[in-house]
Amino acid sequence: MRTGKKAGSQAFVNQFLVYALVAISASASVGLGTVWMRHQISVAANANKVLEASIADVERRVEETDAAIAAEQDPAVLNRRNSEWHLGLLPPGETQVRRVSEDPVMRLASIHNRKLFGEGPATISLQVALAH
Repeated sequence: MRTGKKAGSQAFVNQFLVYALVAISASASVGLGTVWMRHQISVAANANKVLEASIADVERRVEETDAAIAAEQDPAVLNRRNSEWHLGLLPPGETQVRRVSEDPVMRLASIHNRKLFGEGPATISLQVALAH
């Protein structure tokens, strides 16, 4: 009879060891998964920082370019360039200027989208004055 008790207690110890090993393996897997997820979060955060810096750099360059364009579109600068480069450009005459009373954005959108709404193509007439 002693062999039965010994075998029963050894089976319990073996079963306990299996459960302990399974629990240790499961907790190690959860810990390893947590470390891996934190690493992935760190990698994504670093990539976001790099992208934000790149976006800020592009925005800065766009603002610098806009400022340079605005400076070059100044009438005084245009007149100076005209005289420096001997272009011979003259200010437009009143007959060459067309005043638009409606919203320019809506006007351009309607011209662009005429084909979508079944309207015919826009006819544009131009007068060209040649200087001799």
